[in-house]
Amino acid sequence: MMLLFLLSIVLVVCVFTDLKNRKIYNIVIFPSLLLAIVFNVFLHGWTGLLDSLLGFLLGFGILLIPYLMGGMGAGDVKFLALIGAIMGPAFVFSTTIYMALLGGVIGLIILLFRGGFIHNMKSFFQALWGIKYGIKPEMGFKSRMNTTFPYGVAIAGGAFLTFILHGVVFP
Repeated sequence: MMLLFLLSIVLVVCVFTDLKNRKIYNIVIFPSLLLAIVFNVFLHGWTGLLDSLLGFLLGFGILLIPYLMGGMGAGDVKFLALIGAIMGPAFVFSTTIYMALLGGVIGLIILLFRGGFIHNMKSFFQALWGIKYGIKPEMGFKSRMNTTFPYGVAIAGGAFLTFILHGVVFP
């Protein structure tokens, strides 16, 4: 129950700060990480410590490469790692699958409505038409394709879906 309460608070706070300020703060992550480890050890002993550490490492490792490639913020990486530390590796793995699906859906919605998708496609097909007749295309639509969104929402949504669809999987 303590772990579920901690997870709920972390999800709500991180989604709020990510939506409002586009940041997931260390002041939330690090104390929560300490609490996650302490609660897991208190509730499950050495097994809880091992599951918490494995969940942390799995969550961290999953988003490390996207972070290193510039496609993800450091707060998002720490957020998923924290979810793993709280709930363990099985939960964070399921969260990752739902997070990716939800992130893709959110990204498509943003492209369609906020990113000028229709205008971009019109420009793309005009450029293709121009190439057919030997006209060098002007690719101005690329600059509008850099639309981003706070990915912490997708991470929290993935954790919520894991909880709802799979039930609570405690370490």
